[in-house]
Amino acid sequence: MTPLLTDRTALARNRARALRDPALFLQEEAAAEVEERLREVNRRFTAPAVVTAFPQIWQPRLPGARIVPDDDTLELEPAAHDLVIHAMALHWANDPVGQLVQCRRALKPDGLFLGLLLGGRTLSELRVALAGAEAAVTGGLSPRVLPMAEIRDLGGLLQRAGFALPVADSLMREVRYRDTLHLMRDLRAMGEGNALEARLRRPSRRALFAETEARYPSRAGDRISATFEIICLTGWSPHESQQKPLRPGSAVQSLAEALEAARKDAIPKGDG
Repeated sequence: MTPLLTDRTALARNRARALRDPALFLQEEAAAEVEERLREVNRRFTAPAVVTAFPQIWQPRLPGARIVPDDDTLELEPAAHDLVIHAMALHWANDPVGQLVQCRRALKPDGLFLGLLLGGRTLSELRVALAGAEAAVTGGLSPRVLPMAEIRDLGGLLQRAGFALPVADSLMREVRYRDTLHLMRDLRAMGEGNALEARLRRPSRRALFAETEARYPSRAGDRISATFEIICLTGWSPHESQQKPLRPGSAVQSLAEALEAARKDAIPKGDG
Protein backbone atom coordinates (compact mmCIF):
# COMPACT_ATOMS: atom_id res chain seq x y z
CA MET A 1 0.00 0.00 0.00
CA THR A 2 1.35 3.43 -0.96
CA PRO A 3 2.10 5.58 2.12
CA LEU A 4 -0.23 8.55 2.52
CA LEU A 5 1.24 11.98 1.83
CA THR A 6 -1.40 14.02 3.64
CA ASP A 7 -3.00 13.72 7.05
CA ARG A 8 -6.51 14.75 6.02
CA THR A 9 -7.61 15.33 9.63
CA ALA A 10 -4.73 17.77 10.18
CA LEU A 11 -5.44 19.44 6.82
CA ALA A 12 -9.09 19.97 7.78
CA ARG A 13 -7.98 21.44 11.10
CA ASN A 14 -5.57 23.80 9.34
CA ARG A 15 -8.27 24.94 6.92
CA ALA A 16 -10.73 25.56 9.76
CA ARG A 17 -8.13 27.82 11.34
CA ALA A 18 -7.77 29.65 8.02
CA LEU A 19 -11.50 30.32 7.94
CA ARG A 20 -11.24 31.99 11.36
CA ASP A 21 -8.10 34.02 10.63
CA PRO A 22 -7.90 34.15 6.84
CA ALA A 23 -4.98 35.12 4.64
CA LEU A 24 -6.45 33.85 1.40
CA PHE A 25 -4.67 36.08 -1.11
CA LEU A 26 -3.35 33.06 -3.05
CA GLN A 27 -6.89 31.70 -3.34
CA GLU A 28 -8.03 35.11 -4.58
CA GLU A 29 -5.12 35.19 -7.04
CA ALA A 30 -6.10 31.79 -8.40
CA ALA A 31 -9.75 32.82 -8.77
CA ALA A 32 -8.76 35.98 -10.65
CA GLU A 33 -6.57 33.88 -12.96
CA VAL A 34 -9.48 31.54 -13.69
CA GLU A 35 -11.74 34.49 -14.48
CA GLU A 36 -9.16 35.82 -16.92
CA ARG A 37 -8.76 32.47 -18.65
CA LEU A 38 -12.49 31.91 -18.94
CA ARG A 39 -12.84 35.31 -20.65
CA GLU A 40 -10.39 34.07 -23.27
CA VAL A 41 -12.49 30.96 -24.02
CA ASN A 42 -15.17 31.67 -26.60
CA ARG A 43 -17.84 29.72 -24.78
CA ARG A 44 -20.60 30.20 -22.21
CA PHE A 45 -20.53 27.62 -19.42
CA THR A 46 -23.91 26.78 -17.92
CA ALA A 47 -23.11 23.86 -15.58
CA PRO A 48 -19.88 24.60 -13.71
CA ALA A 49 -18.48 22.80 -10.68
CA VAL A 50 -15.68 23.88 -8.33
CA VAL A 51 -13.60 21.63 -6.10
CA THR A 52 -12.41 23.81 -3.24
CA ALA A 53 -11.85 24.03 0.50
CA PHE A 54 -12.88 27.71 0.46
CA PRO A 55 -16.31 28.09 -1.18
CA GLN A 56 -16.58 31.75 -0.15
CA ILE A 57 -13.94 32.57 -2.77
CA TRP A 58 -15.94 31.00 -5.62
CA GLN A 59 -19.62 31.42 -4.86
CA PRO A 60 -19.70 35.15 -5.78
CA ARG A 61 -17.73 34.49 -8.97
CA LEU A 62 -19.72 31.49 -10.23
CA PRO A 63 -23.25 31.79 -8.82
CA GLY A 64 -25.09 28.50 -9.09
CA ALA A 65 -21.94 26.42 -9.50
CA ARG A 66 -21.79 23.10 -7.70
CA ILE A 67 -19.22 23.49 -4.91
CA VAL A 68 -17.65 20.30 -3.55
CA PRO A 69 -14.79 19.67 -1.09
CA ASP A 70 -11.55 18.06 -2.25
CA ASP A 71 -12.20 14.75 -0.53
CA ASP A 72 -10.57 11.58 -1.83
CA THR A 73 -13.90 10.82 -3.52
CA LEU A 74 -15.37 13.91 -5.17
CA GLU A 75 -19.13 14.46 -4.98
CA LEU A 76 -19.48 14.99 -8.73
CA GLU A 77 -22.01 13.32 -11.03
CA PRO A 78 -20.62 11.73 -14.22
CA ALA A 79 -20.95 13.83 -17.39
CA ALA A 80 -22.90 16.53 -15.51
CA HIS A 81 -20.71 19.61 -16.02
CA ASP A 82 -19.30 21.62 -18.91
CA LEU A 83 -16.67 23.21 -16.64
CA VAL A 84 -14.82 21.76 -13.64
CA ILE A 85 -12.35 23.85 -11.63
CA HIS A 86 -10.06 22.17 -9.09
CA ALA A 87 -9.02 25.15 -7.02
CA MET A 88 -5.73 25.21 -5.07
CA ALA A 89 -6.08 21.78 -3.48
CA LEU A 90 -4.43 19.25 -5.79
CA HIS A 91 -1.03 19.72 -4.14
CA TRP A 92 -2.50 18.12 -0.99
CA ALA A 93 -4.07 15.16 -2.82
CA ASN A 94 -2.96 11.68 -1.81
CA ASP A 95 -3.94 10.53 -5.32
CA PRO A 96 -3.69 13.49 -7.74
CA VAL A 97 -4.27 11.34 -10.83
CA GLY A 98 -7.39 9.93 -9.20
CA GLN A 99 -8.64 13.46 -8.57
CA LEU A 100 -8.02 14.38 -12.22
CA VAL A 101 -9.78 11.25 -13.47
CA GLN A 102 -12.84 12.05 -11.32
CA CYS A 103 -12.91 15.59 -12.73
CA ARG A 104 -12.64 14.32 -16.30
CA ARG A 105 -15.49 11.85 -15.74
CA ALA A 106 -17.65 14.65 -14.34
CA LEU A 107 -17.30 16.60 -17.59
CA LYS A 108 -19.63 16.45 -20.55
CA PRO A 109 -17.92 15.75 -23.90
CA ASP A 110 -15.78 18.77 -24.87
CA GLY A 111 -16.04 20.15 -21.32
CA LEU A 112 -13.22 22.24 -19.86
CA PHE A 113 -11.07 21.41 -16.85
CA LEU A 114 -8.99 24.03 -15.04
CA GLY A 115 -6.82 22.91 -12.13
CA LEU A 116 -4.79 25.33 -10.05
CA LEU A 117 -2.26 24.18 -7.47
CA LEU A 118 0.97 25.22 -5.82
CA GLY A 119 4.03 24.09 -7.78
CA GLY A 120 7.53 22.90 -6.99
CA ARG A 121 9.19 26.31 -6.79
CA THR A 122 6.84 27.39 -3.99
CA LEU A 123 8.64 28.32 -0.76
CA SER A 124 12.03 27.39 -2.23
CA GLU A 125 13.75 29.86 0.11
CA LEU A 126 12.08 28.43 3.21
CA ARG A 127 12.91 24.85 2.19
CA VAL A 128 16.61 25.67 1.90
CA ALA A 129 16.71 27.57 5.18
CA LEU A 130 14.75 24.96 7.14
CA ALA A 131 16.78 22.04 5.81
CA GLY A 132 20.09 23.71 6.65
CA ALA A 133 18.86 24.82 10.06
CA GLU A 134 17.48 21.42 11.04
CA ALA A 135 20.65 19.64 9.94
CA ALA A 136 22.71 22.08 12.02
CA VAL A 137 20.50 22.00 15.12
CA THR A 138 19.34 18.37 15.26
CA GLY A 139 21.71 16.55 12.93
CA GLY A 140 18.85 15.28 10.74
CA LEU A 141 15.89 16.21 8.56
CA SER A 142 12.15 15.78 9.01
CA PRO A 143 9.17 16.47 6.69
CA ARG A 144 8.28 20.13 7.19
CA VAL A 145 7.29 21.56 3.78
CA LEU A 146 4.92 19.77 1.41
CA PRO A 147 6.68 18.28 -1.65
CA MET A 148 5.04 19.80 -4.71
CA ALA A 149 5.00 18.66 -8.32
CA GLU A 150 7.10 20.22 -11.06
CA ILE A 151 5.31 21.70 -14.05
CA ARG A 152 7.11 19.35 -16.47
CA ASP A 153 5.44 16.37 -14.76
CA LEU A 154 1.91 17.74 -14.52
CA GLY A 155 1.11 17.77 -18.22
CA GLY A 156 1.79 14.02 -18.20
CA LEU A 157 -0.69 13.59 -15.34
CA LEU A 158 -3.38 15.26 -17.45
CA GLN A 159 -2.71 12.79 -20.24
CA ARG A 160 -2.78 9.85 -17.84
CA ALA A 161 -6.17 11.06 -16.61
CA GLY A 162 -7.55 11.01 -20.16
CA PHE A 163 -7.74 14.72 -20.96
CA ALA A 164 -7.41 15.99 -24.51
CA LEU A 165 -5.28 19.02 -25.46
CA PRO A 166 -3.45 19.15 -22.10
CA VAL A 167 -1.51 22.29 -21.15
CA ALA A 168 0.40 23.18 -17.98
CA ASP A 169 1.75 26.67 -17.32
CA SER A 170 2.57 28.71 -14.25
CA LEU A 171 2.72 32.15 -12.72
CA MET A 172 5.15 33.26 -10.03
CA ARG A 173 4.41 35.56 -7.11
CA GLU A 174 6.94 37.00 -4.67
CA VAL A 175 5.64 38.09 -1.27
CA ARG A 176 7.61 40.11 1.31
CA TYR A 177 7.53 39.31 5.02
CA ARG A 178 9.08 40.84 8.12
CA ASP A 179 10.74 37.55 9.08
CA THR A 180 10.31 33.77 8.89
CA LEU A 181 7.87 33.66 11.81
CA HIS A 182 5.65 36.17 9.98
CA LEU A 183 5.78 33.90 6.90
CA MET A 184 4.91 30.79 8.92
CA ARG A 185 2.00 32.55 10.61
CA ASP A 186 0.70 33.54 7.18
CA LEU A 187 0.99 29.96 5.94
CA ARG A 188 -1.14 28.83 8.87
CA ALA A 189 -3.68 31.56 8.08
CA MET A 190 -3.82 30.26 4.49
CA GLY A 191 -4.54 26.71 5.65
CA GLU A 192 -1.16 25.69 4.19
CA GLY A 193 0.56 24.68 7.42
CA ASN A 194 2.28 21.31 7.79
CA ALA A 195 -0.31 18.54 7.35
CA LEU A 196 2.10 15.86 6.15
CA GLU A 197 1.32 12.37 7.42
CA ALA A 198 5.03 11.85 8.24
CA ARG A 199 5.50 15.16 10.07
CA LEU A 200 6.97 15.33 13.57
CA ARG A 201 4.24 15.27 16.21
CA ARG A 202 6.23 17.09 18.90
CA PRO A 203 7.07 20.82 19.18
CA SER A 204 10.26 22.00 17.50
CA ARG A 205 13.08 23.60 19.44
CA ARG A 206 13.27 27.39 19.42
CA ALA A 207 16.86 27.15 18.24
CA LEU A 208 15.59 25.69 14.96
CA PHE A 209 13.58 28.80 14.13
CA ALA A 210 16.41 31.15 15.11
CA GLU A 211 18.77 29.20 12.84
CA THR A 212 16.19 29.23 10.02
CA GLU A 213 15.94 33.01 10.28
CA ALA A 214 19.73 33.33 10.13
CA ARG A 215 19.97 31.12 7.05
CA TYR A 216 17.01 32.51 5.10
CA PRO A 217 18.09 33.77 1.63
CA SER A 218 16.59 36.50 -0.57
CA ARG A 219 16.68 39.16 2.13
CA ALA A 220 16.01 42.74 1.02
CA GLY A 221 16.67 45.27 3.78
CA ASP A 222 14.52 44.37 6.75
CA ARG A 223 12.29 42.02 4.71
CA ILE A 224 12.51 38.50 3.34
CA SER A 225 10.98 37.24 0.10
CA ALA A 226 8.86 34.11 -0.29
CA THR A 227 8.18 32.62 -3.71
CA PHE A 228 4.81 31.08 -4.59
CA GLU A 229 4.33 29.23 -7.88
CA ILE A 230 0.74 28.71 -9.03
CA ILE A 231 0.48 26.09 -11.76
CA CYS A 232 -2.58 26.07 -14.02
CA LEU A 233 -3.60 22.81 -15.68
CA THR A 234 -5.93 22.97 -18.68
CA GLY A 235 -7.55 20.01 -20.39
CA TRP A 236 -10.68 19.09 -22.29
CA SER A 237 -12.96 16.10 -22.09
CA PRO A 238 -12.44 14.27 -25.38
CA HIS A 239 -14.83 15.00 -28.25
CA GLU A 240 -14.74 14.20 -31.96
CA SER A 241 -14.78 17.91 -32.88
CA GLN A 242 -11.40 18.55 -31.26
CA GLN A 243 -8.15 18.80 -33.15
CA LYS A 244 -6.33 15.49 -33.43
CA PRO A 245 -2.57 14.97 -33.73
CA LEU A 246 -1.42 13.48 -37.04
CA ARG A 247 -1.08 9.71 -37.11
CA PRO A 248 2.53 8.47 -37.24
CA GLY A 249 3.57 8.10 -40.88
CA SER A 250 0.79 10.33 -42.23
CA ALA A 251 2.99 13.37 -43.02
CA VAL A 252 3.08 14.40 -46.68
CA GLN A 253 6.80 15.27 -46.49
CA SER A 254 9.43 13.40 -44.52
CA LEU A 255 11.70 15.12 -42.00
CA ALA A 256 14.72 14.38 -44.24
CA GLU A 257 13.01 16.05 -47.22
CA ALA A 258 12.10 19.09 -45.12
CA LEU A 259 15.67 19.47 -43.84
CA GLU A 260 17.10 19.12 -47.38
CA ALA A 261 14.71 21.79 -48.67
CA ALA A 262 15.69 24.11 -45.83
CA ARG A 263 19.40 23.51 -46.59
CA LYS A 264 18.93 24.42 -50.25
CA ASP A 265 17.00 27.57 -49.35
CA ALA A 266 19.87 28.65 -47.08
CA ILE A 267 22.53 28.40 -49.83
CA PRO A 268 23.28 31.93 -51.18
CA LYS A 269 22.29 32.38 -54.84
CA GLY A 270 24.78 33.91 -57.28
CA ASP A 271 24.08 37.08 -59.26
CA GLY A 272 24.43 35.31 -62.58
